[in-house]
Amino acid sequence: MGSFSSPLSGLTAAQDMLQTVSNNLANIDTNGFKDQTLTFSSVFSQSGATNGSGDPMQTGAGVAVSSTVTDFTEGTINTTGTPSNMAISGTGFFVTQNPTGSQDYTRSGDFTTNNAGELTTPNGELLLGYPAANGIVNTSAALAPMQVSSVTSPAVASTTMSITANLDATSSVGTMAASSLPVFDSLGTSHTLSVTYTMTAANTWSYAVTMPSIDLNGASGSTTTVASGTLNFDSTGKLVSTQATGAATTSTPAAGIAVAIPPTGMTLADGAGAMAVNWKLVNQSSTPTITQTATASATSATSTNGFAAGTLASYAVQPDGSIEGTFSSGATFALGQVAVASFANEQGLVCTGNNNYQPTAASGSAVVGLAGTGGRGKIVGGSVEGSNVDIAAEFAKLIVAQQAYSSNAKSITTFNQVSQSTLAMLQ
Repeated sequence: MGSFSSPLSGLTAAQDMLQTVSNNLANIDTNGFKDQTLTFSSVFSQSGATNGSGDPMQTGAGVAVSSTVTDFTEGTINTTGTPSNMAISGTGFFVTQNPTGSQDYTRSGDFTTNNAGELTTPNGELLLGYPAANGIVNTSAALAPMQVSSVTSPAVASTTMSITANLDATSSVGTMAASSLPVFDSLGTSHTLSVTYTMTAANTWSYAVTMPSIDLNGASGSTTTVASGTLNFDSTGKLVSTQATGAATTSTPAAGIAVAIPPTGMTLADGAGAMAVNWKLVNQSSTPTITQTATASATSATSTNGFAAGTLASYAVQPDGSIEGTFSSGATFALGQVAVASFANEQGLVCTGNNNYQPTAASGSAVVGLAGTGGRGKIVGGSVEGSNVDIAAEFAKLIVAQQAYSSNAKSITTFNQVSQSTLAMLQ
């Protein structure tokens, strides 16, 4: 009898709902999993009959699944402490490349590294982002796998140096003090600069910056002077001006002191290029770093911005997706920047398994960019996003689906009894 079609459709709908709820519960511990819910629509026969008032007369023909709704709200972000793990706080998807070369999109950030040092999903798909060269990310380049091991940092020649020191104002003329610090050339070789201060008059000290002559071609003696001049202080011990040897005028401390390495007519022994180092005499607050007070001469700090070449020691993912590597030389460089994709209609995405999604005509093409821009979420390093399945809500849906199945089964039993009675009448 045709009457069986309605409860049969109800059984199928309840079974589909049970399948969806069971799938949600099965993935309650799956990183990046998104809860799904079925929506249903009624099915009516298209009868042309009407009643005396002209109202249509229709008989329900059952139920059908109208859509599957995926809840893309953010799951709980759990800290793992593993540097390769990431989570997106907000909207967006990681972009991965499968073995066939095509791209997939996922919210699951439990990445690891392969034997080539590239970040991959547990299924071996490569995490894609914008590549970096010498610490500079090229966001205009094509997406590429993110490399986080077997990376070396280039040598960076020093361009600035700074010394924080005090010169004893009670010293007698001829008293000397000294500071020293390393600078690095374009090949990463370290050269020790020694700065000697000599009191020449009240509130006046001469300075001489020297380096070992063995580091230079064409030098003689044990050390070679690369900069010299005078430091002038006021009555409060504040550095007010400098004057380089041979210069006709004085300069303010904010201008610093130019240190040319090597001096004119010489070359560095290792073949590195010439260096122009600015000795910065003021800090970020424009306060001089060399003072003259009635305390013992001493150097409290030195710094330079150069680095030798180094190997990668550790890395961390920043909120904008940049992977910041720290090297054995102490240098910090960007290794790349993880890309984040967004879609005009996330509900149009199709789940392909392994925590991956693929775009469809309904979702629109992926719009790939940087985390934290264009409405995309930020990246949380050392963490993963958990499933957003609510176990209490799923149990409630499970009970509803079970009752719906039982009710439709009862309808079929009733229709069967009616059918049997009808057949008995013909006997």
